[in-house]
Amino acid sequence: MPTVLLIEDDAEGRRATSELFLREGWQVMEAGDGEAGVQLALEHRPELVLCDLLMPKSNGFQACRRIRQSLLRTRIIIISGRDYGVDRSSAIEAGADEYLVKPVLWEHLREVVERVLPPPEDRALEDEVPDFVPPGARLRFWGVRGSIPVPGAGTVRYGGNTSCLELRADGEIIVLDAGSGLRLLGNALEAEFGPKPIKVTLLITHTHWDHIQGLPFFLPAYKGKNILRVLGYEGARKGLAAILAAQMETSFFPISLRDMPSAIKIEELEGMEFSIGKVKVFAQFVNHPGICAGYRLETSSGSIAYLPDNEPYDALRHNLSERTESDPKEARAYAIAERSKLVRFLKRADVLVIDSQYTDEEYTKKKGWGHGSLSSVVSLALDAEVRKLFLFHHDPEHDDAKLDQIVEAARTLVLESGNPMEVDAAREGTEVWLNRAAATGEVHQAGVL
Repeated sequence: MPTVLLIEDDAEGRRATSELFLREGWQVMEAGDGEAGVQLALEHRPELVLCDLLMPKSNGFQACRRIRQSLLRTRIIIISGRDYGVDRSSAIEAGADEYLVKPVLWEHLREVVERVLPPPEDRALEDEVPDFVPPGARLRFWGVRGSIPVPGAGTVRYGGNTSCLELRADGEIIVLDAGSGLRLLGNALEAEFGPKPIKVTLLITHTHWDHIQGLPFFLPAYKGKNILRVLGYEGARKGLAAILAAQMETSFFPISLRDMPSAIKIEELEGMEFSIGKVKVFAQFVNHPGICAGYRLETSSGSIAYLPDNEPYDALRHNLSERTESDPKEARAYAIAERSKLVRFLKRADVLVIDSQYTDEEYTKKKGWGHGSLSSVVSLALDAEVRKLFLFHHDPEHDDAKLDQIVEAARTLVLESGNPMEVDAAREGTEVWLNRAAATGEVHQAGVL
């Protein structure tokens, strides 16, 4: 009797599917989240796994990848309510045998199962194949908020931690910003590497608190086996090292930066081009109070641009003409020139992660605050011919429902433009995979919690 594992957080949907398989003579196991599903799969080694895409704890792409790495003969079908080509290709790259879009008729599902599952007489004859090797570079979001962490029921789907991304590319672990999401990343790295040393390069865009507040809670920094290299530009009033140390002074934190056991090296950047191993990094100062940089990272698998805090340059024009004695025409010309520089900096990036904190209506009341507005961000990405846009630095007042509305508004703008650019809002747990095909236009998103 073959066994099917149903990984689905919708209990009613799971029950209905279970009854259909039981009626066909299958043995059925059920899991209500991705983590529990992975554990059941590894323990019982079912012939078939049906896995939902959007689930708590471990999404469908992550669950699929973990199961495939250990169970090469198990057939995996991802089932989702999302009919995006990028999700379909990501599922296959994660190790799935098929990707189906809800609602799925039982007759169609049965045909797919019969197609992907070898006949019983052939299953015992299958030879083991080499371990599944994930493609190219991987970008993962650990913190997506701006200004302050906002945990709670209203931010469960998109997440409440402040800015932190992890990039695995060309043998390097590169972390973009050290917001409160850095704590979760540190815990995950220690669990992954165990007694083995961890070498991390941390790129700081600027030293506002929501981009550095996770550093005191970064577990690998407390292990002598690890190496942490911190790169960034000098702050507005103090150097980078002084600012990072200041938030860990006795008045604020019980352990000082110099007492962290790991080998921490803080380097102030001067040039706007440098390398981290084989990854080429380009920097550009952006429109935000103080010293703030954006980064573009060129990997062998594709390019990623990261601008977590940036105000559109029409606001810069407004500031120059309204708050100073600048001639409005000169201010406009300067703003246009600066925006053009940014377009060139972002040109044809495979992935753009950018500050889009405000709706257009909110932005009219917050010009000069240093953050982006929805339509200006979409317009910039379209002009730069970006392939995949992630709205980022979510406002603390925007709950999950509000962010859903913002994403739909952004997609409408793109649809009206006739451009094929994909748009999503950054979520904690999202993984974006880039393979060599990404350099020619394919970007593969591999996980949304």
